[in-house]
Amino acid sequence: MSTPPESDPADDLPGAIPRARVATQPRRHLPLVWIVPLVAALIGLWLVGQSLLAEGPTIQVHFHDAEGIETGHTKIRYKNVDVGEVKSVAVSKDRKEVIVTARLVRDARDFLVADTRFWVVRPRITAGNVSGLGTLLSGPYIGVDVGTSTESSRDFVGLEVPPIVTGDLPGRQFNLHGAEIGSLDVGAPVSFRRVSVGQIVAYQLDPDGKGVTLKIFVHAPYDQFVTENTRFWHASGFDLSLDANGFKLQTQSLAAIVEGGIAFQTPADEPVGGPASAQSTFTLYSDRERAMRRPDNERHRFVAYFKESLRGLAPGAPVEFHGIVIGEVKSLGVEFSPREGLFRFPVVIDIYPERMRARYVAGSAQPQVGDAANRALVDQLVASGMRAQLKTGNLLTGQQFVALDFFREAAPARVDWNRTPPVLPSIPGGLGEIQDSVASILKKVDRIPVEQLSGNLLAAIQSLNKTLDQTDRLMKQLNDELLPEVKTLMGNARGALGDARRVLEDDAPLQGDLREALRQTARSAEAVRSLADFLERHPEALLRGRADAPLPAPEPSGSTGERRP
Repeated sequence: MSTPPESDPADDLPGAIPRARVATQPRRHLPLVWIVPLVAALIGLWLVGQSLLAEGPTIQVHFHDAEGIETGHTKIRYKNVDVGEVKSVAVSKDRKEVIVTARLVRDARDFLVADTRFWVVRPRITAGNVSGLGTLLSGPYIGVDVGTSTESSRDFVGLEVPPIVTGDLPGRQFNLHGAEIGSLDVGAPVSFRRVSVGQIVAYQLDPDGKGVTLKIFVHAPYDQFVTENTRFWHASGFDLSLDANGFKLQTQSLAAIVEGGIAFQTPADEPVGGPASAQSTFTLYSDRERAMRRPDNERHRFVAYFKESLRGLAPGAPVEFHGIVIGEVKSLGVEFSPREGLFRFPVVIDIYPERMRARYVAGSAQPQVGDAANRALVDQLVASGMRAQLKTGNLLTGQQFVALDFFREAAPARVDWNRTPPVLPSIPGGLGEIQDSVASILKKVDRIPVEQLSGNLLAAIQSLNKTLDQTDRLMKQLNDELLPEVKTLMGNARGALGDARRVLEDDAPLQGDLREALRQTARSAEAVRSLADFLERHPEALLRGRADAPLPAPEPSGSTGERRP
């Protein structure tokens, strides 16, 4: 029921225009039948809100491609626990990548920090291991490695290769800087005393392009062996070297041979030092020998000029002093001297005085350190005959090195300290000496009267030819005349020898006659002996005859001839 409008006093005035009056409608109450749908709608909204809150946050991950990723099927897992699911996959506007939209569970809200990493887990076969075989049946999934940053994020860039080390793995990460990466790659082993204790997790070129930086992870408890004085070096495959230092072959573990690796150790002659802090940077040496060398904090650079060929001498070749390495060759060059009109070949060398000071006799006064003292020492050594000389270190490869040695007969020389670097006097050596000797011999050969000798030699050869011709004629004459006679004589000789053989046989007639003659001779001799015996006893028988004394009977042939009384 409506209420009448209130009257305005101005309407009662004469000539006044009546004003419109607004009639108000009475208020209507909501019917009770609408309360139930309203409560149902509120409950539905509450359930939707609870469902949204329970599902957790939505994230986007950018990948290079979506191989193996399926909407509503691919899971997101952390430590093999499902923490989310892919909701959609779309191509970016620039068509350079795909954007994977996923919804995580409510409890995974703390995972979404700036350094959290996502990657697709699928079967992978590398030189070091095989991973993701479980996905052959279940299909690929997206792995998660929760970061430690305090900055939250909902947009991430996925990794194309699974990380080698996750954030919850005990150990420490270190940085290595070297000249080149060699045969190393992500996942290559890091070994300590040939025991695998870590892996290479990443690498990148330096901004100036002059080196490479590698990130390695050493597992606990082996990370305690990485100290402030630890040295790292390449231990990839076979370390084979054939240079001026000789033939060397070094190997590491089988994994390092197949895919390369890095080894580290603390030199035995240095203190171990304290444990290195995480993210410390170390130098990566090319081999173990260089890594284990004592650090050379002091260096003196010289240049030496050589006349002989520098073939076989390369930067890095050793500089030796009586077989002790005290430096190395830094560079080779060529210079033209207009005044002399000759080319000179400079060799720049670095000498490390600390290597020589460490070998002073125990108890002797240590040498003074300083430019003046170093110059005085070098001048003294050069005055005593020290010279630089090229020597061959390996006959197979022809590798050369620079040797410093004393030559008492060398011509006097001095170090040119006015040049930069100073010029160290040198002396020919090795092949240079041989070449000089050969040149000297050739000069002597040039002074030999070869033409005169060749004339005499030609005359001697002609005379020898004549002699050989005469000898040939003589041999032919002997062959034609003397050889038939010799053959006849040899035939006669063979006949005579045959006759003699037949005569000398036991059953030959001549042999029987000879034996009979010998027996007769023996009997005659026996008779004569008996007569001589008788006459000796009876000499008067020569006058009277043997009537008075008969002759004795002859003795048997086997008797000794003694007289009987």
